[in-house]
Amino acid sequence: MIGGVGLGSGYVTPVSTIIKWFPDKRGLATGLAIMGFGFAALLTSTVAHILMGIKSIGLVNTFYILGLVYLVVMLISAQFIKRPQAGDLPAAIKAEKPKSATGVQMKANAALKTPVFYGLWFMFFINITTGIGLVSLASPMAQGMVKMDVASAAALVGVIGLFNGFGRLVWATLSDYIGRPLTYSLIFVVDIVCLAIILLLRQQWLFSIALCLLLSCYGAGFSVIPAYLGDVFGTLELGALHGYTLTAWAIAGMVGPTIITYTSHGGNYNTTLSIFIIIDLLSLLVSFLIRKSIKKLKQA
Repeated sequence: MIGGVGLGSGYVTPVSTIIKWFPDKRGLATGLAIMGFGFAALLTSTVAHILMGIKSIGLVNTFYILGLVYLVVMLISAQFIKRPQAGDLPAAIKAEKPKSATGVQMKANAALKTPVFYGLWFMFFINITTGIGLVSLASPMAQGMVKMDVASAAALVGVIGLFNGFGRLVWATLSDYIGRPLTYSLIFVVDIVCLAIILLLRQQWLFSIALCLLLSCYGAGFSVIPAYLGDVFGTLELGALHGYTLTAWAIAGMVGPTIITYTSHGGNYNTTLSIFIIIDLLSLLVSFLIRKSIKKLKQA
């Protein structure tokens, strides 16, 4: 519980703040921050493994060492986290409105009463449900469906981790140019196509490419959603609103693995992949329907 509270506050606070500093490049800003979140897991897991392998340190002392390092780094870094004050932003940037912005500044509790919020929550939930399921299945699927050896499957898992990280930056930056609604629709289109390729075409290279693209979409869900929330509801209480939306992440963390448990038997993942395609189709439909609600919100 303590770790979860720390993770939540450490994640939401800088992301919701950085959006205020870069109103013209919300996607790029959040993409950089959340890409760091993704790659930190790769870095820390390596460092922790090395520390635990040293007999004089071991498991418990590894926690103490990492905790002290985090404490120092975060206390120093936190001193730079502040809202932009009058005169901090260049006039040209401050005057430029990002695409798809509604022009409203809504409080978090008011946003919870709109259908737009629940549409965004649902899309984020489905994106994470699919992605977190594929992360856990990557190695066994590679070995079972396209007959990769253990070493190749392990290497693929490392590669998709890179796509997960860089996907957060690339998709979020793309959203600055084509808009958040279109970006989220494209994410689900790519998901559906890649899942179909994995399900129907049992070829190693196609499997690897499709899985990498899927994991880039998984990472994209994290980096695009805060900018999307800022576009629709403004940045007045974006931190709280982002926190409400991240409850979808928590629930997806239970739903995704549960689907896998009940649908993947004996190395047969056809049912699992079919379910993922169906729920992604539903999310794609929501991504189109939500645009009408956003227009109504803008007009109001």
